[in-house]
Amino acid sequence: MSLFNSQLFFSFLLFLAAYLAKIGLIKLINRNAGTKSTNRRLHINTAKNAINMVFIIALLMLWSNELQNFALSIAAFVVAIVLATRELIQCFIGFLYISSTNPFRVGDWIQTNNQFGEVAETDWAKVTILEISADTYAYTGKTIFLPNNQLMTLPIKNMNYMKRYINHSFSVVMDCIKTNPYDLVPKLYAKAEGYCFEFTDVAQRYNKLIENRLGVQIAGPAPTIKVQTTDIGKVSFVFSIFCPTSKAKKIEQSLISDFYTLYFKAQENAEVNSLSVSDDNALIPTNNQSNSVRNT
Repeated sequence: MSLFNSQLFFSFLLFLAAYLAKIGLIKLINRNAGTKSTNRRLHINTAKNAINMVFIIALLMLWSNELQNFALSIAAFVVAIVLATRELIQCFIGFLYISSTNPFRVGDWIQTNNQFGEVAETDWAKVTILEISADTYAYTGKTIFLPNNQLMTLPIKNMNYMKRYINHSFSVVMDCIKTNPYDLVPKLYAKAEGYCFEFTDVAQRYNKLIENRLGVQIAGPAPTIKVQTTDIGKVSFVFSIFCPTSKAKKIEQSLISDFYTLYFKAQENAEVNSLSVSDDNALIPTNNQSNSVRNT
């Protein structure tokens, strides 16, 4: 008889012994328990649990070597499965992370690294994002599938407040400016206020709402214009306007057009003034000319 067959035979004997022991103890308890049914059920339950425990311990001892080998093979199989499906497991853990921390929800605008768009769908493997251009704030028509495991290592920026209003900044750099740049600022500021006048009240309320929700003070809602210089010495006009996202690029183009109009007009006036000054100087006689006139 082989070892395996002998272990099966002893296992059957253990099972039979445990079964007979249960029947014997139940009959003994029923005979000596008296009239109280509660005590009889309690003793029977205790006896059954004790026999079951002894039977399981004896069975484990009998099959200890085989169970150890089986556990090792299972562990090796599990390790192989984990290595083969590591990315999927990480994606599932990332899904649990997103669900528990709730950094965003469907419909929010988010940015991860260079990916910017609106969250369209989330599942256990990926996040589906509708790409949005960071320059025009318009949908590009492209769909981004971002694995959940990347969301555990990459920074996530929730840009949801930008869906309605945005603090839009842009600059105009001049290579060689021939007028005083600060002379253009008041007129440009008046133009910017005119473009923002129709939504000033709503922008103020929305700006206050964002500050209360984030607990910080953000720029706006009044437009700002700064004159700066670049690293190579060029003059830069930096515009910042708090406006509806859908109108940001339109206002930007209007202000750039107004800037060039005012600049070239100021340059023409400067040239006219310089010419008139030159003409006036030409009409004024010099000392030599005056002396020659008196001598004649």
